[in-house]
Amino acid sequence: MTFSSLSLFRTPPSGVGRHFLLPPSGVPYHRHAGVQISQRPCSRLWIGLEATGHAKHRRENRGVCSVNKSLAGVKVLDLSRILAGPWCSQNLADLGAEVIKVESVGSGDDTRGWGPPYMTSEAGDQLSAYFMSCNRGKRSIAIDFSQAAGQDLVRRMCAGSHVVIENFKSGSLKKFGLDYESMKQINPGIIYTSITGFGQEGPLAGRPGYDYVFQGMAGFMSYTGIPDGLPGAGPLRAGVAINDLITGMYATVAILAALRKQEKTGEGEYIDLALLDAAIALNANQNMNYLLSGQPPRRSGNAHPNCAPYEVFACSEGYLILAIGNDGQFARFCSVAGREDLANDPMFRTNRSRIENLPALREHVIQIMGQRTKDDWGRLFDTAGVPWGPIRPLNEVFEDEQVKHRQVLQTLHHSRMGDVPTVRNPIVQATGALAPPLLGEHTDDILARMGLSADEVALLRDRKVVA
Repeated sequence: MTFSSLSLFRTPPSGVGRHFLLPPSGVPYHRHAGVQISQRPCSRLWIGLEATGHAKHRRENRGVCSVNKSLAGVKVLDLSRILAGPWCSQNLADLGAEVIKVESVGSGDDTRGWGPPYMTSEAGDQLSAYFMSCNRGKRSIAIDFSQAAGQDLVRRMCAGSHVVIENFKSGSLKKFGLDYESMKQINPGIIYTSITGFGQEGPLAGRPGYDYVFQGMAGFMSYTGIPDGLPGAGPLRAGVAINDLITGMYATVAILAALRKQEKTGEGEYIDLALLDAAIALNANQNMNYLLSGQPPRRSGNAHPNCAPYEVFACSEGYLILAIGNDGQFARFCSVAGREDLANDPMFRTNRSRIENLPALREHVIQIMGQRTKDDWGRLFDTAGVPWGPIRPLNEVFEDEQVKHRQVLQTLHHSRMGDVPTVRNPIVQATGALAPPLLGEHTDDILARMGLSADEVALLRDRKVVA
């Protein structure tokens, strides 16, 4: 990229171009975008680089990073289904990659049948809500790669791709000649990502597994749920497939790193991701709580194991989440509640003492919170800077003014389904993507781009190699 002008600003400008914050005075200069920046004797400066030969783009939502097209030109061959793989490939599509989703002839991705609810067109076409949640921005081709001709089509697509994503059981694709070792013979620079339950090696490799299995197997459900001795006691799962989602996010990060390596060296990469590994990593502080104490964490209901008060409390009307993260916040809470004595009590003065005396603390907070309504507490907490939050159903979530301001709910258009609702990827300004595809919606177009004639495509359809 070349730059036609360089400007300095004392505040971040609202115009176009690329801007970088200069370091404080006394910090050595750095290089930004190929431009050597010398340090000026001022506290803060923003450098503005006006690019030539590139379209100017003004953000509508200044709070969201503008990376929509950062992966433009990257081609992704997506052989995955269900959630972890599709979540990853949807992230890549949102960032501008071209994603071709290969599905089985007849049924397609399993989640096409995971409903209700379904969105139905006037012609009777259907898309399940589950499928729609993780498959925007993709083009669909239906291929039976149990047939040699289908395998050949997938290999031809691999030859022109930068990334392959698959989540078949370990070793399943080798018999079709679609495993990494086979594909890298066609495309040595390919980034091949395998997402499985247990990884490619080890005593459980090849065993199938779904998200729910790993919520239990990796420890999450052992400390999630109502404590023993209380009504409703027992382990609980999360309300969404958190392990699929986090594995999809890890896969996205790994692929972006591999693309960076590919860009610099031309080398490909094999990425082996296991839901079990990701699920254990997701335990985060709970892992370390155990590793330092030797005591497995126990179920604590809605309470936090390391902070207090940090849980759900009943008000005189409704419930709210009180999320006290430090001693200053606790002091402000006590002041709002008219109980400054609690902030000065040695039993509750520090977070450590509050955790050690949690049952006694909880009784005080329960009594306090029952004196006002949820809305009354919310107004007081907002004024005092006490962290809190409501517990809302999704209809209220999407009506929230902040959610509307952030343009979280967006609409994509499909030629047969009409307007399709979607939730914006938090890292882009707007999805700007294709609506989730019907099964095999783009088969003819994709095959034509590969150079197949209409007669050749018709023959493949007759043989049920494609649909």
